[in-house]
Amino acid sequence: MYNLAKLNLNKTIGCAKKSMNRIRPKKSLGQHFLQDGNVIRKIADTIPAGMDDLIVEIGPGTGMLTKELINRYRNIRAVELDGRSVEYLKENFPGLDVIHADILKVSWDELLAGYEASDVHVVGNLPYFITSQILFGILSQRNRLKSATLMMQKEVAQRLVARTSTKEYGILSVQVQLMSSPEIVFDVSRNSFYPPPNVTSSVVLLKFDRPDLKCSDKNLKKVVRTAFQQRRKKLSNSLKPIDPLPGEPEFDYDKRAEAWEPGIYEKLTASLEQDGTLS
Repeated sequence: MYNLAKLNLNKTIGCAKKSMNRIRPKKSLGQHFLQDGNVIRKIADTIPAGMDDLIVEIGPGTGMLTKELINRYRNIRAVELDGRSVEYLKENFPGLDVIHADILKVSWDELLAGYEASDVHVVGNLPYFITSQILFGILSQRNRLKSATLMMQKEVAQRLVARTSTKEYGILSVQVQLMSSPEIVFDVSRNSFYPPPNVTSSVVLLKFDRPDLKCSDKNLKKVVRTAFQQRRKKLSNSLKPIDPLPGEPEFDYDKRAEAWEPGIYEKLTASLEQDGTLS
């Protein structure tokens, strides 16, 4: 008698090899196709969604994760840039809503049409070289999303959850932690992909459960980037391009950028907006 879990895993790997023989990974697109059935199931298990929620999959590629999602959810919209993958997905998953588009240029209004924020979840294996751009794009839509389950380079994942006064703590840490509740769920070996990348990956869960910012995203980004541009200097020096700075005791400009908690950056930006320094 066959072990059902092992049989399903073998089928998943077999399908992966078949699709990869047809779609060769493109280096220009940063493609590393996930082929580990256990990892695929763990990613799907991480998504905190209900059966009728909308799942937006970024870059489904050969459809290995897509297949698992279809078995669990009724409403899936897949956004794929590679025309070869779009053709393959439409051929092998009839009825799947496949959108041939660049996730960095897609219309989120159209993508999320008909759904409330509490019912929308994003999932995807992000290309390493544009992870930050995609991440900031997702964060810009956070009020319309419930969660995002994303695979990325482990080094980047560690920045998202980094604490103050560490070398990993920086621009990504501040903004992601103010706009979501990030958690590294598990690491993924390079051997789980074809072709294997040169780094370990991590699956990160972002829950969009944070309160609205007291400042604009645009100005927060400006303040944080200015502060960390010269992270080894005191904030009194690195923040000189922004003038005048408020003199409240909570803003200790004798510290370095990595010493301030995310909330202090939010308060500083809000104060600068209120006094008209930033509009």
